[in-house]
Amino acid sequence: MSRIAVRFARVEPRRRVRDLVLGLLSDLPRKNCWSIAEWAGQATPDGMQHLLGRARWDADDVRDDVRAYVLEHLHDEDAVLVVDETGDVKKGTHTVGVQRQYTGTAGRIENAQVAVYLVYAGRRGHAAVDRELYVPRSWTCDPDRCRAAGLGEDTVFATKPELAARMIGRFLDAGHRVSWVAGDEVYGGNPKLRSALEERQVGYVLAVACSAEVTTHAGKFRADALAAKVPKRAWQKLSAGAGAKGHRFYDWAVVDVTEARPGSHRLLIRRNRTTGELAYYRCFSPVPVPLATLVRVAGSRWRVEETFQSGKGLAGLDEHQLRRFISWARWVTLAMLAHAFLAVVRADEHTRHPAPDGLIPLTCNEIQRLFITLVVRPVHDAIHRLSWSAWRRRHQARAQASHYRRQVANQA
Repeated sequence: MSRIAVRFARVEPRRRVRDLVLGLLSDLPRKNCWSIAEWAGQATPDGMQHLLGRARWDADDVRDDVRAYVLEHLHDEDAVLVVDETGDVKKGTHTVGVQRQYTGTAGRIENAQVAVYLVYAGRRGHAAVDRELYVPRSWTCDPDRCRAAGLGEDTVFATKPELAARMIGRFLDAGHRVSWVAGDEVYGGNPKLRSALEERQVGYVLAVACSAEVTTHAGKFRADALAAKVPKRAWQKLSAGAGAKGHRFYDWAVVDVTEARPGSHRLLIRRNRTTGELAYYRCFSPVPVPLATLVRVAGSRWRVEETFQSGKGLAGLDEHQLRRFISWARWVTLAMLAHAFLAVVRADEHTRHPAPDGLIPLTCNEIQRLFITLVVRPVHDAIHRLSWSAWRRRHQARAQASHYRRQVANQA
């Protein structure tokens, strides 16, 4: 917390942001301004709501602090930047960026808010270092709606690959270096993103659809047609990395791709050893690299799913109940900080105190449980609990009365 203290001009928001981050790390079944304020011992949620909505501080500055913190503790020369989006299912139409759209969280089209994240994945651990809210055209074409949600009137539509390029550019412009970027078909199918990475001499392994066309010395082919021409001797069994049940072994093949631009361009093909299902990746590196390197980078993409799972399950990344953009940016940035803390402690514990025989290494879940239980668990008396019960019922009574008045006015 001392890293971000300079971003707050007064002592009150510094103390409050500490309470909020600890609340995000807590074992509360539901994390929002109300539940965290009660857990932290505050009389009402007004202070937390003020911190997220009206207090003077810049979430982008804190985001930069989170990125520096992650890179200081999880730095790896072979690290990979992984880009991916995740959605939060929402009700209503007023939450910034919400509309009916596909979200992998639900696995279908839902009324949801979607954001793109940049995850730093190294051997010591992984954590999100940047975020961008996806604002659909239905919002950018409506300046009044954007203004009501706290978006600038000059907000323009940006695709998810454009948001990814923006975050990668910020990462590199801040003086950080990384050799590889990984992502799924949304990003691999975008020529502008691939060109931007090539111009900055950053390698990539980006998934593409089976219908993607590539040019070889023998001509232009669809990716699936090219895979059918790969001889049996060209397939190699390699691990894409260790998973919860051991190494993830697949068969891999690589085909050289002809491009006018300099560098090594390839099509990487992955085959499931059980089902035979194929996946395809467009690859670039400034200089040729072994197949095992491309496989390692492709396997790093799964780290983003682990980051989303632990960020949501342990740090409340998706539990915000906020409508305006500034509040959303502040909440997710602090949630990223909370999760980064767990990732860093986990990495340090694995290095300093290897697990003895018979025990698995400490996980982020176990670190959170021990930290809250042994270090910061607040204890409140019955008066505090009863006063919060009265506050909630009073607030709900006002909301109920307001609802009834609107209902009567509409009927009239």
